[in-house]
Amino acid sequence: MKPRISMVSLGVKDVAASAGFYREGLGLPQIESPPQVAFFKLDGAWLGLCEREHLAKDAGVSSRGQGYTAINLCHNVVTEREVRRVMEDAVHAGAAEVKKPQPASWGGYHGYFADPDGHLWEVCYNPFMWVGPPDKRA
Repeated sequence: MKPRISMVSLGVKDVAASAGFYREGLGLPQIESPPQVAFFKLDGAWLGLCEREHLAKDAGVSSRGQGYTAINLCHNVVTEREVRRVMEDAVHAGAAEVKKPQPASWGGYHGYFADPDGHLWEVCYNPFMWVGPPDKRA
């Protein structure tokens, strides 16, 4: 297997409502998609939204589950100030603030929000990680 993730799919209750959150609330660029799914072009990958029941049925597993799902998505930024701005934008768009932006135990700065379907997103400034284009590294 090659070391890459090409798409992250999130199971959601209402594709149209969740697509609006990501498109209008967070400003992600949505690409043309059939009505039962929504796709967003990310840097190097796609984000897909599909009804949770459909994804579970497709995989042959139960759609029931609650609490921490053993995964969270991380959006890395380049400053602590940007962490605060992205968190504010997400909450303004309808996300629930889970953890206020604050210093992280490992030396960075981060906060968490949950999208309207409860998917956890960490917004993180990691001073030990370069998040820009590879050809622009200092």
